[in-house]
Amino acid sequence: ELSVEALATALGGLVARHEVLRTRLVIAEADGVPYQVIDPPAPFDLPLIDLSGEPDPAAAAQAWLATNAAVPFDLAAGPLFRASLLRLGAEAHVLALAMHHVVGDEWSDGILRRELDALYAAARDGVEPGLAALPVQYADFAVWQRQWLTGDVLEEHLAYWRERLADAPVLELPTDRPRPAVRSSDGAIIEFAIPQEVVEALRSVSRSAGASMFMTLFSAYAMLLSRYSGQDDIVVGTPIANRNRAEIEGLIGYFVNTLVLRTDLSGDPTFTELLGRVRAETLAAFAHQDVPFDRLVDELVSDRDRSRTPLFQVLFNYFAEDEADTDSGDDALLGRVQEELAKFDLRLVVAERGGGLLGAVHYATRLFDESTIRRLIGHFLQLLTGVAGDAGVRLSRLTLTSGSSYESEVPSVPGVDELIDTDTDVVAVVSQGESFTYA
Repeated sequence: ELSVEALATALGGLVARHEVLRTRLVIAEADGVPYQVIDPPAPFDLPLIDLSGEPDPAAAAQAWLATNAAVPFDLAAGPLFRASLLRLGAEAHVLALAMHHVVGDEWSDGILRRELDALYAAARDGVEPGLAALPVQYADFAVWQRQWLTGDVLEEHLAYWRERLADAPVLELPTDRPRPAVRSSDGAIIEFAIPQEVVEALRSVSRSAGASMFMTLFSAYAMLLSRYSGQDDIVVGTPIANRNRAEIEGLIGYFVNTLVLRTDLSGDPTFTELLGRVRAETLAAFAHQDVPFDRLVDELVSDRDRSRTPLFQVLFNYFAEDEADTDSGDDALLGRVQEELAKFDLRLVVAERGGGLLGAVHYATRLFDESTIRRLIGHFLQLLTGVAGDAGVRLSRLTLTSGSSYESEVPSVPGVDELIDTDTDVVAVVSQGESFTYA
């Protein structure tokens, strides 16, 4: 049973508490530069959409959510955070929240959920919520960043990125269809799980190398991309929370930044050697993480290719257990709500859950078929299994052949020995009466 009044009060309290949720971006007539306008707190308007009379309320809610998610925001008029309540029955409701990325990020989602829970419980019970006062607001951070990231400080960071990304290659993955002249965001998602015994072995590999699980999984991803592209210079993007000051850890707002990591796989190194390269690259990039990605693009990209995203075409996300909001569910973590939106050619997401690892691949459907991505996931799992078995092996010795269910089925002709040449490996099929052995 839901108190609609208490929920509206809680949402109003949340917006009053975080100025960024009542901020608009207005372009100045004098110079054409956008600036922040923070509106005063006001009662929150929570529309109630009653779907309880529909033949299938849940399906009606899904259709409503898809339509609402496509409604654009007006940055100047606002609001940039909106909510609606869908009633499916007397004791069944869906709270639909939409937030423009300019006022929030994935870290913000966890803050929003926790504080909304506390504010709702307090409003329902008629007590104070007990949330600590925020030491600063998002506008304070914006002013501080603009004042600090100038002059010699900015030039030092930019100099690193100019040198590191000079002549960076474009990743040429084999696609199922020609690349459109203008990039499309049509996409889909496939989820998977990494076997627990492999996870435990990878943790041991990470500890032995003095690396994090992020670095280990990233190394395997770079190796996979190298195999598929035939390139040994791989550029991948990865988002970071960019909340390196205690004052902003509890703020809703857009703090996340994107780092560009360039991995050298030349010389057929062992996986341990590759992991050492990735570790050094990652630590250096973290030391220069303060340059906003859009500033980096402006600085380094002079001629934009509308068929690709700038600087990198694939992304890697890793969520440690303490970074994931365990109350939000796997759907929010792996991005099922946005499964039809592909911001990059490929995006691999891996998240810790209860000591295990869950994964998802977001992919551009204008480029790749589902069967291709399932095969790619199978190959990724096989590489991880090989690394877990022996991290000292050279990369060329790690095979992509796998019995994983994520690979497309291997065709067979009963009673006939044959070699089946696939896109990326050769599978030997040996008949033995009624059974077949795959190598």
